Amino acid sequence: AHETRDDIVAGGPYDYPENDNRHFGNYEGVLPDQSSDFYREYTVETPGLDHRGARRIVTGGGSETDPEVWYYTDDHYESFCEIPDAE
Repeated sequence: AHETRDDIVAGGPYDYPENDNRHFGNYEGVLPDQSSDFYREYTVETPGLDHRGARRIVTGGGSETDPEVWYYTDDHYESFCEIPDAE
């Protein structure tokens, strides 16, 4: 996840540009309620897979390169943990 964090802070490039740095809708309702444009998602590589896998970092608020909040999921949005010291 450190590489993905570094990519976010640098403003890219991203491993999956079609999917990363895109709107995350929080449709599962697991994260705190916010406006519809608050969250963005990024792929965290899973060793041994040839597809995106289930790991993601979701950021919110602030700017693209300096988000207010950071979350991690390894089960494709079923649960999240906050990353308080991501920067």
